[in-house]
Amino acid sequence: TLEGLSRIGTASMNTLPAMNIGKQTGSIQAGKTVQTAAPRIVAPRNIQARQQVSCNVATGPRPQLATFKKGAVSVDLRDEGSETSGGFTSTNPESRRVKPNDVGGRVLVKVVYVVLEAQYQSAVSGAVNAINKSNKKVCFEVVGYLLEELRDAKNFEAFKKDVAVSNIFIGSLIFIEELAEKIVEGVTPCRDSLDACLVFPSMPAVMKLNKLGTFSMAQLGQSKSLIGDFIKSARKNNDNFEEGLLKLVRTLPKILKFLPSDKAQDARIFVQSLQYWLGGSQENVQNLLLSVAEAYVPALKGSNFATEEPTLPPDVGIWHPLAPCMYEDIKEYLNWYDTRRDMKFAPDAPVIGLVMQRSHLVTGDEGHYSGVVAGMEARGAKVIPVFAGALDFSSPVKKYFYDPMGSGKTSVDCVVSLTGFALVGGPARQDAPKAITALKELDVPYMVSLPLVFQTTEEWLESDLGVHPVQVALQVALPELDGGIEPIVFAGRDSNTGKSHSLPDRISSLCGRAINWAKLRKKANAQKKLAVTVFSFPPDKGNVGTAAYLNVFGSIHKVLRDLQKQGYDVGPLPSNSDQLIQSVLTSKDAKFNSSDLNVAYRMKVDEYQRLCEYSEALEENWGKPPGNLNSNGQELLIYGKQFGNVFIGVQPTFGYEGDPMRLLFSRSASPHHGFAAYYTYVEKVFKADAVLHFGTHGSLEFMPGKQVGMSGGCFPDSLIGSIPNLYYYAANNPSEATIAKRRSYANTISYLTPPAENAGLYKGLKELQELISSYQGMRESGRAEQICLTIVETARSCNLDKDCNLPADEAAAKALNMEERDMVVGGVYRKLMEIESRLLPCGLHIIGVMPSAEEAVATLVNIAEIDRPDQQPTAIKGLPGIMARSIGRDMEQIYRDANRGVLADVELLQSITEACRDCVGEFVKDRTGLDGRIGQSLLTTLSKWTGFYEDPLQRALRGTKFSTASRADLLDTFKYIEFCLEQIVKENEVGALIHALEGKYVEPGPGGDPIRNPLVLPTGKNIHALDPQSIPTQAALKSALIVVDRLIERQRREAGGKYPETIALVLWGTDNIKTYGESLAQVMMMVGIKPVPDALGRVNKLEVMSLEELGRPRIDVVVNCSGVFRDLFVNQMLLLDRAVKMAAELDEPDEMNFVRKHAKEQAKEMGLASLREAAVRIFSNSSGSYSSNVNLAVENSSWSDEAQLQEMYLKRKSFAFNSDRPGVGGEERRDIFEASMKTVDVTFQNLDSSEISLTDVSHYFDSDPTKLVASLRADGAMPAAYIADTTTANAQVRTLGETVRLDARTKLLNPKWYEGMMGSGYEGVREIQKRLTNTMGWSATSGQVDNWVYDEANSTFIEDPDMAKRLMDANPNSFRKLVATFLEANGRGYWDAKPEQLEKLRQLYTDVEDKIEGVE
Repeated sequence: TLEGLSRIGTASMNTLPAMNIGKQTGSIQAGKTVQTAAPRIVAPRNIQARQQVSCNVATGPRPQLATFKKGAVSVDLRDEGSETSGGFTSTNPESRRVKPNDVGGRVLVKVVYVVLEAQYQSAVSGAVNAINKSNKKVCFEVVGYLLEELRDAKNFEAFKKDVAVSNIFIGSLIFIEELAEKIVEGVTPCRDSLDACLVFPSMPAVMKLNKLGTFSMAQLGQSKSLIGDFIKSARKNNDNFEEGLLKLVRTLPKILKFLPSDKAQDARIFVQSLQYWLGGSQENVQNLLLSVAEAYVPALKGSNFATEEPTLPPDVGIWHPLAPCMYEDIKEYLNWYDTRRDMKFAPDAPVIGLVMQRSHLVTGDEGHYSGVVAGMEARGAKVIPVFAGALDFSSPVKKYFYDPMGSGKTSVDCVVSLTGFALVGGPARQDAPKAITALKELDVPYMVSLPLVFQTTEEWLESDLGVHPVQVALQVALPELDGGIEPIVFAGRDSNTGKSHSLPDRISSLCGRAINWAKLRKKANAQKKLAVTVFSFPPDKGNVGTAAYLNVFGSIHKVLRDLQKQGYDVGPLPSNSDQLIQSVLTSKDAKFNSSDLNVAYRMKVDEYQRLCEYSEALEENWGKPPGNLNSNGQELLIYGKQFGNVFIGVQPTFGYEGDPMRLLFSRSASPHHGFAAYYTYVEKVFKADAVLHFGTHGSLEFMPGKQVGMSGGCFPDSLIGSIPNLYYYAANNPSEATIAKRRSYANTISYLTPPAENAGLYKGLKELQELISSYQGMRESGRAEQICLTIVETARSCNLDKDCNLPADEAAAKALNMEERDMVVGGVYRKLMEIESRLLPCGLHIIGVMPSAEEAVATLVNIAEIDRPDQQPTAIKGLPGIMARSIGRDMEQIYRDANRGVLADVELLQSITEACRDCVGEFVKDRTGLDGRIGQSLLTTLSKWTGFYEDPLQRALRGTKFSTASRADLLDTFKYIEFCLEQIVKENEVGALIHALEGKYVEPGPGGDPIRNPLVLPTGKNIHALDPQSIPTQAALKSALIVVDRLIERQRREAGGKYPETIALVLWGTDNIKTYGESLAQVMMMVGIKPVPDALGRVNKLEVMSLEELGRPRIDVVVNCSGVFRDLFVNQMLLLDRAVKMAAELDEPDEMNFVRKHAKEQAKEMGLASLREAAVRIFSNSSGSYSSNVNLAVENSSWSDEAQLQEMYLKRKSFAFNSDRPGVGGEERRDIFEASMKTVDVTFQNLDSSEISLTDVSHYFDSDPTKLVASLRADGAMPAAYIADTTTANAQVRTLGETVRLDARTKLLNPKWYEGMMGSGYEGVREIQKRLTNTMGWSATSGQVDNWVYDEANSTFIEDPDMAKRLMDANPNSFRKLVATFLEANGRGYWDAKPEQLEKLRQLYTDVEDKIEGVE
């Protein structure tokens, strides 16, 4: 079955110089009189050894590889002498140059070809060698370039020289804009002198280069021509360009054959040439070269070469390496397959559907496909390998993967696409809805594996990035939109032959995983074993079962009950979640690393070393097993508890959280032995059929390894082994979910965040609201002055003095006139409304328990706020705008005036907000049954029956100033709101899990903020991100400009009119997915460079905005990208780098271009060769590492002082991403990082979702460089720190201090929030403690937390004896951590506590210690 692998040929590489002969009419030579360099001499290699290497490229420690009898053979799969230039590939186009041994008086035709992938190399070389060997009239010299090679300056120069002396140019699948531009630049000057120029499906600008006699596409879509009209209509209708062109190819020759004109003849030859090319075989390529040369090379006119018509294999069909032919009928294939004598299959053998590209089959480049077929069959699986000629692979899927007898049943148990492409569409476009429809109907797991396209095998193995970013965008991100999972690299590429070859350990992994997915369809539920994995982070007592927004044990209990109903053996299940906690942890306040946790299994060291093939690789970091983590010193301990066929296990943590020295390493350490033992137990001892990682998120997917395209040496790949991985992930976190999908092969299932509520007002804030209400009624009376004084005094007691512009003292307050009083009261009122209306998730979500209709109201109000001009089929207008227009006002103006504290507009904004809430509330009430769920409202039914029914919108607005609001606009908006309501309350979270465990397809859906993008709902979907090349969108650019203008304006107000010279900002993966690239666009707007989409809508071009258009100087930036952003958006990072360098190279005065100013200074100070090198500004972690580890140090109290935290940040975050060396990934450039940070005036981050704010997660302070900048600046000045809040339609730019205070008031100190958390008991206490720890993190990195925040928190949770008792009883260990954090904040100087407060804390610490130790 590996016969395809033996076809690796070597190109004939003769080095005799070609005869340089003129191209005059009548001459028998067709060469050009330009001297060319002789190609390098390449020594022939041992062919047999090469074939063996092709079959045995090791990519990691699993499995053991066959060895050669006469010692190991090491073959470098790159060209000899190639040097890395920082590009993605260093292959040499000279390996694709084929020349005749002897021209011998024949016409020499020179051909240059450029292709996206290398599969044509072998066929072209073979065709040329065959012609050169046998043809008496003509011989060819051909050289081929892979598109990616043209990024290299030397290669591009060589390409231009080759085109200048060639007769024929051929290009195909040129769909990368910046490289397409290079093709146009290289070919255009020579186009007129070329005899023929053939460009097959590519970007329109490249297609215009086509030239065959009178046939041209130079006026593509403009001139009246059959092909021109077709292309015009295809682009207009947004059809799949290539698919349409191939349909044209099938029909056009028949028509053109009968047309006499030269134009028709030339067009016929073009279409025939395309048919030859698509046919792909050596014979077809031979006929292509001869027919074009005869028709268009002057010296060969009338040669009458005996060419055959194109031989085209079927458009779709079935191929097997051992089959006698390609099959177009599934019955014929199965007849052959089932009568094979070389293989016998079990009656219930799993059937795997394989999807392949026809081009690899017809060009003889199918060795890697043969390897997968052999791998599947060797494991006892049957295969149905189908192919398509175009790039709509849904056609063979529909045709061949169903019962041939017509029952409509699926005949395959799992589908593995080996193309790397989306199911429908290729490098140019995709049609995800069409793909999802086909895959939902088929309803089996859909895996998309990929062959290396732009790199050789060794380049990929040596790369920290892994798979080339362009390939990630085309062949990982796009298939994810179809619901594709597990992007395993199964094939490498040889640089000399261009052929793909199997990577056996990757194919072994792919086959094992596909068959295990297929087995889920075969196995009875009662026999299936499920390993539920929970997390414990930070590794302290009371933290087992951590996950964002999730009541983990309540959810597990609900899921297991539902699985029990489906026939799963869950053993004697505890009756409630509290008992479940007790049974998994011997005591529910178990310490992660203590014997308090239930030990499910004790693994002997020799058993661990025998079962875990990669255990030796961990010894460099952790020494010999068992080590001291998850170990008793003799054995490795697996923590958890088994219930029937379900094991609930506790995933070990990274292991270095508490070690300050390890936290300082710039690269992350390998997993420790305890971590490896856990997954070894799950796969090899417990023998799980699937693992279910429970909640956002664990450590597995963040272990060291490549960013995308794991090798066997990458730890996420080694750890997960062959177990199907299901992962419950928060719907609002698509970026980290995508990391889990790509690095740990997770099939993610989204869960909802808790229903949101408005924060409301409490205590003194509520009193303030009442005072303001009194003032509004008496503002013109004599009591107004006294009420204003009380408002000012109460605002001070509520610590609002830093957030509002209050008079300095009583005398100043009494001196105010009415207009000034209105401004003071308006400012306080605006701040109160900001606090009151802030959305916050209350409590924790339980999987499968969806919000009631009433609980959805606050979320729906926020959905209804937003204008959605792009909504199809009808644009949706936001409710506030509809209300404002009904009274003749503009909503944006109301926002602006209210933000300034204009009392009348603050009041109006509040009236609009209340009217919107009333409308949504009445609308939902109208559709709510007695149980609070969507249903028939008894009151609505009764009122309709009696004739007293009133429309809910009229009911809500009756008697208000907005009663004349546009009825048509309201109906459109509420039609959309009704759809959103149905999605919010729809339950499929457990259903999707059950579906996946039955070996079925989990429908994909976007992740993100359900308010911005309600298509995130309903949950229970396989989360995907977005096409990384689609951002930033034009809408994001518009929003970004508003925020950047407000940020700069705010800073200028604070700095006496001076512009900030440098802004340090953070880019987050999830934020950019939710906002379609707003923060990415903000960087562009700061430097004044505009991103522009290419002809296919992909954002990869840049335009300079003039200083006149900007109206201000270009601001320098230092961009810190999160590790997740780096993994998902490497292309966009390189685009940012290009933008910054473009700004630096503009010839503008220093005072108008701070990028240039600083780059010049740094180049001089650091002795750098160029401005470009000095203008490196895009930084992140090293590949495979995440975060600065500042968060880990703070959470585990494992840091000595702030200087140590700053050193962690500098060591781990100073890896530069350079568009001039894109293949290198992150290069450590601490020198430039520090030099750039020294110029920073402003630090800046974005908040884009109401669900996640500054103290909800540790990521935000982990990436905050505020104090770090002060330590680096020569003047030691603290930079200004700002946060942009785009969570509502009224975008705000606040200082970091304002945002921390707002966060504290709406969450940590808000009874509505903490009582909601206390409702979740054990897990709720942990959430409260986490908020306080994160607040202290902000003290450590920015110093922007006011003393009163700690005072109020202490008063709420410690000094209230009833509250302290509730916290201690529910989760004593999290309570102990809470008490310890207060003491630590005081000890580090962040909280100036009174002696009595500290005494109370110390006493409580002793009490909780006694409780934990069992001392009464």
